[in-house]
Amino acid sequence: MNLFFILLGKISPLYLNIAIGYVLSRYFKVKRDLIAFLLIYILGPVVIFFATLSIEINLQLLFLPLFVFFFGSSIAFYILKRYKKDWNDASINTLAFTCGTGNTGYFGIPLAMILLSPESANIFIFATLASLLYENTTGFYVTAKGTFTARQSIMKVIKLPLLYAFIAGVSLNIIGVRTPDFLIPYFENLKWAYGILGMMMLGMGMKGFNLKEDLDKKYLKVAYFYKFIFWPGVILAIIIIDRNFIGFLNEEIYKVLFLFSVVPLAGNTVTLAVLLKARPEKASFTVLLSTLISVLYIPIALIIYGGF
Repeated sequence: MNLFFILLGKISPLYLNIAIGYVLSRYFKVKRDLIAFLLIYILGPVVIFFATLSIEINLQLLFLPLFVFFFGSSIAFYILKRYKKDWNDASINTLAFTCGTGNTGYFGIPLAMILLSPESANIFIFATLASLLYENTTGFYVTAKGTFTARQSIMKVIKLPLLYAFIAGVSLNIIGVRTPDFLIPYFENLKWAYGILGMMMLGMGMKGFNLKEDLDKKYLKVAYFYKFIFWPGVILAIIIIDRNFIGFLNEEIYKVLFLFSVVPLAGNTVTLAVLLKARPEKASFTVLLSTLISVLYIPIALIIYGGF
């Protein structure tokens, strides 16, 4: 019960940002396309560049981003193929995107800082780089296919600055370059801006929402099955197998992996849907509802896991 109230108190500002985003878009005519552009093309690349430059990379930790990226990509392409005949619009593309990832940045990082030790929280933040990479490569591609051809989608991925920011950050990290101390406070402020604007996008995506047209029960059923059942189920299986038979990972990484699996649907689902005009209202409702469900779901999942 204490955990429930701690989570509620900590994440309530996130819900306030969602409400502010809706008000700004609905009543003050703030253009959500502009906010989406800032997140994808400016703030996102800067955040991932400095984060990649600031971490200590070692071989064991590389398992986390590699697993998150390839597991999420596999789910996205499977969903795109498996359910392509169930929707005749861009809904299938946003569904494929959102099933392959979670809200590890805007929602997950604050949650990790609440529940994990500082060292484990840093590992979680490192793993979120894989989610950002997924969202802006595989995720961008499967979402863009709802509006563009395969070739056009690939060209849009190649043009994404985040991909090159990640490569530049890793390259400079390997040769020993580190973030200058005087830039660290500036980088921290950018992270907060990225998180606040990201959650506001959920509210902005609700502008124009029509309950009759945008409430899609099958869409919700598939998205929530993969996010709230399939993801944690697979992660639990990996933890059990490794703990009893392999011993490659440690308890810190177990916790990070499990926390990764129980966060709600990704806020960037709405960002990309807005940017690519791929049914943002439906995506926003689905993501927002998953965020509300997570208030109860996450404490229950943590109790079942028992490792926190």
